[in-house]
Amino acid sequence: MDTKNTGNVIGGHKANIANPHTSEEAKKHSREVLDDIGDETMSSKQSGSMEGKNPGNVIGGYKATTKNPNVSKEAKEHAEKALEDMGAK
Repeated sequence: MDTKNTGNVIGGHKANIANPHTSEEAKKHSREVLDDIGDETMSSKQSGSMEGKNPGNVIGGYKATTKNPNVSKEAKEHAEKALEDMGAK
């Protein structure tokens, strides 16, 4: 999986599972691959890590979240807390 875009691989397997024209065997394989990928990777949301991310972009994203009228109150509160934790508020 080193040479593949993991996001595309995950998306393809999710699409395969949702496709009503795909065999049960293929869906089972996709579920197994997604389980394996889940063991190997962890999203930044799960880990809370900013490793490999531009802190300015992360802060900008959270600030945009706090001002976006289409964002839930809970998401805005989360963004506010994240900004406080990063010392950007």
